[in-house]
Amino acid sequence: MFSVLFKRKPPLDEASVQWLFDVFGWSFRNFSPAVFYQQTTLVLPTNDFFPGKVDSVQGMAELVFERVAEYAGMAHWPWQVVEQSHCYLENNLLPPVGAGQAFTGGRRLALANGQVLPIIYDMRHVNNPETLIAGFAHRLGQYLGHTANEPPPGGVENWPQATEVLAVYLGFGLMFANSAFVFPPGGCGGCGAAVSRDNALSQWDYTYALALFTVLKGISPRQVRPHLKKSLRGYFQRCVTDIASREQLLSRLQAMVDTGEPQVSTNSIQA
Repeated sequence: MFSVLFKRKPPLDEASVQWLFDVFGWSFRNFSPAVFYQQTTLVLPTNDFFPGKVDSVQGMAELVFERVAEYAGMAHWPWQVVEQSHCYLENNLLPPVGAGQAFTGGRRLALANGQVLPIIYDMRHVNNPETLIAGFAHRLGQYLGHTANEPPPGGVENWPQATEVLAVYLGFGLMFANSAFVFPPGGCGGCGAAVSRDNALSQWDYTYALALFTVLKGISPRQVRPHLKKSLRGYFQRCVTDIASREQLLSRLQAMVDTGEPQVSTNSIQA
């Protein structure tokens, strides 16, 4: 009786937990688990990870994006960083055939007629690096998601949510958790418009996904907590504890063995 009364409530509802595990499973099936375990890193919001400084807004956006693309293993794709008010590029272009992750020596990819894939950003986010990084990482997650051979869990209607979790899988979970906009009590969406972004999930979902990333990678929570906003540190620890207790779900993910580079579907997933 007492064990039931005092059993701690899970940090996230069961359906959301199952879905987050499913998205990581989808990521393992469609991308390379070997890349995840051997080359993907937990990207920290520090100057060590994002060195350098330039004087222009466009220059800073390009500098940040270059680092984001490198950490995602997608620097060899054909990109062009464009501020949203000046975007003139086609926004419905799909990745070139054979696109995937590569961290060293990746063959430079190209689209037909010298086209490039647009990376659109809001200039207001340049003064809020974590928001800018999260936005860039989500866009990369969307492009990479198009190379998958199957729709994400829940179908393409969950595309924005699934590709944000994919960006966490790529190592950018701290930025998503820290930059998720929370309406102030009695406030409105416009109050933080200068630095907010259109997040498809809550800070609780991002933090749970971040915890799942760290558990799978064997990263100590002590390496994560100092870089997480204070209001989420206790919750993050609860997520780590909850994930560690889900042995069956964890073992399914950990049992996925890389059998070579995933084949790229000729029928890219539409969203």
